[in-house]
Amino acid sequence: MHILFDEAGKLLTGRLLSEAESSLQVELETGKRVKVKTANALLRFEKPTPGQLMPTATALAETMELDLAYEFAPEDEFGFADLAHEYFSDKAGITEQVAALLCLQGAPHYFRRAGKGRYKKAPADILAQALAAIEKKKQVQAQIEAWAAELASGSCPAPVRQQLYKLLFRPDKNAPEYKAVVEAARTSHTAPLTLLQNAGAISSAYQFHWQRFLFDQFPKGTGFPPLQAPVIAEELPLAPVQAFSIDDSQTTEIDDALSLQGLGSGSVTLGIHIAAPGLAVAPEGPIDQVARTRLSTVYMPGHKLTMLPDEVVQAYTLMAGRDCPAVSLYVSFDEATLAITGSRTALERVPIALNLRHDQLDTVISEAWLAGEAPATDAPAEIAALQPSLAFLFRLALHLKAQREVVRGKPENFTRPDYTFRLEGVSGDEPQGDERVVIGTRKRGAPLDLMVAEAMILANSTWGNWLADCGVPGIYRSQASLQPGVKVRMGTKAQPHAGIGVKSYAWSTSPLRRYVDLVNQWQIIACARHGKTAALAAPFKPKDANLFSIISAFDAAYTAYNGFQNGMERYWTLQYLRQEDITEITATLIKDNLVRADTLPLVLPVLGADGLPRGAHLRVKLGEIDHITLDIHGTVTERLDLPVDNVGETAGDEAEDEEAMAAPLALAIDVEEAEGESAAQPPQTPGPAGD
Repeated sequence: MHILFDEAGKLLTGRLLSEAESSLQVELETGKRVKVKTANALLRFEKPTPGQLMPTATALAETMELDLAYEFAPEDEFGFADLAHEYFSDKAGITEQVAALLCLQGAPHYFRRAGKGRYKKAPADILAQALAAIEKKKQVQAQIEAWAAELASGSCPAPVRQQLYKLLFRPDKNAPEYKAVVEAARTSHTAPLTLLQNAGAISSAYQFHWQRFLFDQFPKGTGFPPLQAPVIAEELPLAPVQAFSIDDSQTTEIDDALSLQGLGSGSVTLGIHIAAPGLAVAPEGPIDQVARTRLSTVYMPGHKLTMLPDEVVQAYTLMAGRDCPAVSLYVSFDEATLAITGSRTALERVPIALNLRHDQLDTVISEAWLAGEAPATDAPAEIAALQPSLAFLFRLALHLKAQREVVRGKPENFTRPDYTFRLEGVSGDEPQGDERVVIGTRKRGAPLDLMVAEAMILANSTWGNWLADCGVPGIYRSQASLQPGVKVRMGTKAQPHAGIGVKSYAWSTSPLRRYVDLVNQWQIIACARHGKTAALAAPFKPKDANLFSIISAFDAAYTAYNGFQNGMERYWTLQYLRQEDITEITATLIKDNLVRADTLPLVLPVLGADGLPRGAHLRVKLGEIDHITLDIHGTVTERLDLPVDNVGETAGDEAEDEEAMAAPLALAIDVEEAEGESAAQPPQTPGPAGD
């Protein structure tokens, strides 16, 4: 005697060995003996043998027409033998009965299970929906296969092209476009990114990086809603100063300006004047909502995305020839010793006399000119008139820097230059990626930069301490020590910043460009108006959950923006290599097999550096450039220096090496499954002032 039984939805056959009250002992075709519940036994038979029955019944089941079986099946609950008798004949044998069972089991959309071997017809309307879904699935699968074939042949279907960035970086793995790419990559044994490149989905490497960034950070576009800058209703006193700003020529968001009073009197007052959108823009208002969404201006060579729309920026920027509302910090110094003798904060209108542009004046305002040792023949009269003030500011900046270095316990010694990028022939609002790029250098610590950087550090640290003294929370940047691996962190408590060498540090001097500065400005304004009782009037109270939310969002956005800026600078550096047909460079080994180019902002891996000491000076032959992954490799062809032990780099240089390589291109397609406050815009890698 043989038996057909159901084991967890799988039909098995075997020879019946023994039978108890509720179980059977069965020997399978493989010789294995199993215990089967009596309730799971569906059919007992003598012939044919189990080895003959299942193949024959399976073949017969495949010939059965489901629509016909559905029509012949009884309306009430029925067994598989009932269907066999209705479909084949009233004398249907074991083979026909098993064929009917296989047919019923394989068509759950036609027949629903009502028990072991028992079924019931699905309602006609439900069946129609199920059949429509099956047909649609077939069509989708056919579409997937067609798209995959197109991709494998080197052509990109329009729907796949339209979903490019979503497919690569944030895919819906159930979408047919995703499945088509996965299928094509698997069948062609090609990496998804290479597959899409070969298919023409990525026509411009620059647009690939740009659109990827927009997809990730600005999914709703970069435009601003209609906004009108509110007028500052408060009557502000006019400051008795003539202030000047120092920025790059491309800067439109002029956040800060400086002034001096009392030169030659023995007591000099430095005025640090910060644009004051916080006097008009209200928390939770429409402009605040935009700023809180963007969180910072985004910089890249040849283009930028401002945190605020230009019409708002122009209402509060410190434009020359205007009396501009400002939050001013006045710090008094002994003119001889440069010791601080006092400080105060004022809300006022500040006359802005000049907007100096450092890229036009770096060669004029040199250390020698500031010291009176070299004439500045090209200096305009208004610049020449500022020589005493600029000379004092430079002397003060050197003094403030030296004081911070004492606290740090080591000097700030950034030995490499800052690189500048200028694009020629940009047409329209943004680069297209094929423009000619000019890469220049600026010496770090240039006089104009140092003046601004030290003034901003002074303001950020002074105001940070003042907020804490008034019991008003702010957003601080702190660093516990200069030990390797101890990073700068953001929080609401005034804690030391070891990297800068100050007691506390709260970004407050770029409210038109960074949202945390605007938040801190609101808090500073409350302190200026209410003093020790400011905690009651400040927009953000101690332990305010909003502050922690802002810190988290800003930290993530600022990291992403800086990563994008570094990536775009690397893109244009690689473009420069191709543009100038540079196939060899000289470079310095920085660690393992990584080298840094001597005259370009470029770090790359090389072959042939094994066993060489850090700091070895090398000639490197460059390999192929990949503008999509921003990869380039090299091979060491010659060592240029004597084989002597190398002196280590400064801490600042080591920190930059960590950010020198562009972030790897992390794709989401799974084939296996299927700082600075300086006169310039933020430098490539922030130094102490950039924190």
